[in-house]
Amino acid sequence: MTVKAVIAPSILAADFGDLAADAKNVIDLGADTLHVDIMDGHFVPNMSIGAPVVKSLRKHLPNAFLDCHLMVSDPEKWVQDFANAGANNYTFHVEAHADPSALIDKIHAAGMKAGVAVKPGTPVEEVIPFAEKADLILIMTVEPGFGGQSFMPSVMPKVEALRKQFPNLDIQVDGGLGLNTIETAASAGANVIVAGTSVFAATDRKAVIEGLRTVVNAKY
Repeated sequence: MTVKAVIAPSILAADFGDLAADAKNVIDLGADTLHVDIMDGHFVPNMSIGAPVVKSLRKHLPNAFLDCHLMVSDPEKWVQDFANAGANNYTFHVEAHADPSALIDKIHAAGMKAGVAVKPGTPVEEVIPFAEKADLILIMTVEPGFGGQSFMPSVMPKVEALRKQFPNLDIQVDGGLGLNTIETAASAGANVIVAGTSVFAATDRKAVIEGLRTVVNAKY
């Protein structure tokens, strides 16, 4: 296997009043990427931020990898906006687009990596056809829309199925990840770990980041 741990703190749990500094802090402490949750109030019952915030983050963090997770009802509409803003990865939900393969092509053509996400209630078979074409598959471990939810171990068979079939795939998990749940996720085969509250609310953020990485890397 060639996969490695990627620790991606979710800025949804950061201090939005001092976002650039808070985001820079976790990068300086060893985080690999910043996970940016984009919610439109339609696909999920919450609203967050858009491309202008990504553009501002890029200005303050020119070298950071910005992993944008689009929880929106029309993901194709925003591809170029996020590319122009400086996003590195653009993940959309398989439930939100009729032709995921074509959308992956569009994202790649815009110069970004492409991810495909699946909600807890959607069968993993919906994303398997795109696992070789996409750069990552995101298995949601909570219902998308709000931070601070509890990790759902019931979705781990999806991770296991993907890892068995695609040993070199980047498999991302998002929702309720922390030092108390990482063993379950890593054992199932997840290597890209989105962690919001567990990192940003920690008194020792570096210890959490390193702890998550150590558990994941021990599996490979």
